[in-house]
Amino acid sequence: MLKFPANLYCDVRIEDSFETLIQYRKEVLFDHRVRQTHGAFVRVFDGSRWYTAATTETSPAGLQKTLDELAELATPCADVLNHPTVQSLHPHRAIEMRFAERSVRNVLERTKAELLRCHFPVFQEFTTVGDWSAWYRDTHVVKRFLSSKGADVEFDSQLVGLVFASSFSESEKQFFDRESIVANSFEDLRPNQDKLRKFLSSCETYMKHAEPLSPGNYTVILSPIATGIFAHESFGHKSEADFMLGDPGMLEEWKLGKQVAAPVLSIVDSGRDGGIGDLPFDDEGNATERTYLIKGGVLAGRLHSAQTAGCLSEAPTGNARALNFEYDVMPRMRSTYIEPGERPLAELLAGVADGVFIESVKHGSGMSTFTIAPARAWRIRHGIVSEPVRVAVLSGNVMTTLGEIDAVSSDFSLISPIRGGCGKHDQRDLPVAFGGPYVLVRNMRIS
Repeated sequence: MLKFPANLYCDVRIEDSFETLIQYRKEVLFDHRVRQTHGAFVRVFDGSRWYTAATTETSPAGLQKTLDELAELATPCADVLNHPTVQSLHPHRAIEMRFAERSVRNVLERTKAELLRCHFPVFQEFTTVGDWSAWYRDTHVVKRFLSSKGADVEFDSQLVGLVFASSFSESEKQFFDRESIVANSFEDLRPNQDKLRKFLSSCETYMKHAEPLSPGNYTVILSPIATGIFAHESFGHKSEADFMLGDPGMLEEWKLGKQVAAPVLSIVDSGRDGGIGDLPFDDEGNATERTYLIKGGVLAGRLHSAQTAGCLSEAPTGNARALNFEYDVMPRMRSTYIEPGERPLAELLAGVADGVFIESVKHGSGMSTFTIAPARAWRIRHGIVSEPVRVAVLSGNVMTTLGEIDAVSSDFSLISPIRGGCGKHDQRDLPVAFGGPYVLVRNMRIS
């Protein structure tokens, strides 16, 4: 049991992480690794500044030594518990080990490789397929958080999935895209050759027949993955409250209660809605409640750590996250998505005489302005998804585009990337989920 120094706020975040990565290039094994790390991040706060250290000495004696060394650097403060940051740290006590019985740690390595390899024959069905790669990846992370306020929570998260990436070519035409199959446990990750076959067929059709689309403003329907990237890159990052500290202009732009979109639009960031963003507690031990960023078209909230919540006199939202035990926390997203509506996709399409459907996306970026680079896009003619078109980039002002969203579908998907993740400052590839319904935007710039 740790002995926390008096007149200081202290906490310890202990992390045990397991990961498998298997990669093939065509049918040749390129990489097969299993990695397990164990460490802790220790913090001490005296009301004026934080003292922090990362350590792999996670025995009680090792943690106590690190804690005491940090406390020696701090200045004890009898009133530290009344500091706004410390008041935003809640002493939850709970155990939520949801994957202990279904941990990917217990699955044989050859079983994981066999699941991946059983998809390989599908690639041979397509003569236009050139180079292709296939990945299997799983991760299971167990965390425990203890604090001098009495917090003691232990929880885990897990994700497992397959990724298939393929290049296509015919004469001078070339194309590249990727597809994923993802679950929260190995038992739920079934072989899905039909999904891979459908993906390869769509890519082949796109590569053979796509023609450039003339630049201009179009009515656009975004698929759930495009919707999710827009919500994450263009709105989620702007909602992270550390960007607002010391910036009165951004606080005014982001004034809660401001109407920014039609009532049909609501954007949520949650730690309780499935996918890899499903985390019962953040890395400061606060509960990951469901937070509306926009509700009914109105700015409704932002994403907080204890520090940003204290500075802005708002409630913490459970968004303090770190890439791993080597890093301190900052406000980060979990699962960010646009809520579904009540209209089927067919009804959204029927209202578009001439437009563009964005099916898949290479990447996106944004804060006040955004860009989305589509992979596959299709022309909409009189309510029907028709011929493929090549689109370089969608772009626009975030607030302006929010006002152009006319409808959202009842269809909904939440996407958990099995490779990569969210990047912010020096912490890249943080696991996050994103998604939403199909979204109709009446006036979007296409280049």
